[in-house]
Amino acid sequence: MALNTPLAAAAADAPVPRRILPVITVSQFASTSLWFAVNAVMPDLQRELGLPAQAVGSLTSVVQMGFIAGTLVFALLAIADRWSARLVFLLCALAGAACMVAAALLPPSWTLLLALRGLTGFFLAGIYPVGMKIAASWWTRGLGNALGLMVGALMLGTAAPHAMRALGTHWPWQQVMLCVAALAAAGGLLLYALVPDKPRPPRPAGLHFTGLSCIWRDVKVRASAGGYFGHMWELYTFWVLVPAIVGTRLAGAAQSWMSFAVIGLGAVGSVLGGLAVRRLGSTRVACCFIACSGACCLLSPWAIQASDAVFALWLFAWGFTVSPDSPQFSALTAANAPREAVGSVLTLVNCVGFSISVLSIELFVRLAQSVPLAQLLPWLGLGPIAGLVLMRPLLRARH
Repeated sequence: MALNTPLAAAAADAPVPRRILPVITVSQFASTSLWFAVNAVMPDLQRELGLPAQAVGSLTSVVQMGFIAGTLVFALLAIADRWSARLVFLLCALAGAACMVAAALLPPSWTLLLALRGLTGFFLAGIYPVGMKIAASWWTRGLGNALGLMVGALMLGTAAPHAMRALGTHWPWQQVMLCVAALAAAGGLLLYALVPDKPRPPRPAGLHFTGLSCIWRDVKVRASAGGYFGHMWELYTFWVLVPAIVGTRLAGAAQSWMSFAVIGLGAVGSVLGGLAVRRLGSTRVACCFIACSGACCLLSPWAIQASDAVFALWLFAWGFTVSPDSPQFSALTAANAPREAVGSVLTLVNCVGFSISVLSIELFVRLAQSVPLAQLLPWLGLGPIAGLVLMRPLLRARH
């Protein structure tokens, strides 16, 4: 055993090939485009299948529920620890792409779409978290910057289907979904081909149930988890509602490009937030972003009625600030949780957070059918407000 220690240390200190971070980032972007693919073609689906307006909420929620189930299964079985993480990433990217191909080519039906979107969410649990794990296996130093790029890639991947819809305004919706499938499959193949497994033996982890009590017993873990829960009340619901908000001013390709820009700006915020952590720390960065996005929620009644320039500035500011706090909440939770239970704690916190997002999406999308957006959107601010209140112990600790 002692002989392995210097070798492990040498492996950890070995320089990381320059291609690794760009390849993982591009692959993460390409494969997470599966997440909101249906949202970009929802008007077409509504016309063809006669779906109600609130169907977009149900189709998004079932992806979230699939992701929750997937993260639990992957954690319980320690899949990415027992087998090659890059192989898991590849197989899940290909399986998610196959779900998109099936949705595009099989006779469309509401039941089929729900089932395929749920499976897509399940396979995303082998893409986004596993991509983060692969990045973490290569960096012992500078991981914060790498994870900032990973989360930024997720934001761009989430926005990508809107760009495809804008580029192919006259395409049938099936062609957009096939393009997303091709992009996701290419991301999995790229990572598998160019990112080797880290030369250290895998160690099955599983869930550490005994360490989970820190989520409600440890003040610091409870604070960062609470901040994350407030963040999740707002984040995915905002992303779902972005096309509707933009649709109050724009239509067609312009609406799709604007939706892409608003969601994609979160990638810029994530990268800049990761850089700011070196000077300000994760607590201040997370609180700054969640406070700004909460302010955008509360400004909704005024901004929606404002001039086009003010409206665009408000929406871009919201897109920029709504997501970059996510990696900082996770970093804080990981730093304060017991070492032997970090994976289990993060898994449970993520599952609770995504469950909150399902509740929020269903509630707000249904209410949006009868309540004007100017009156509805400020209530998204309840999440950021609660998150800031719950983060107070960490803010006090810094002082």
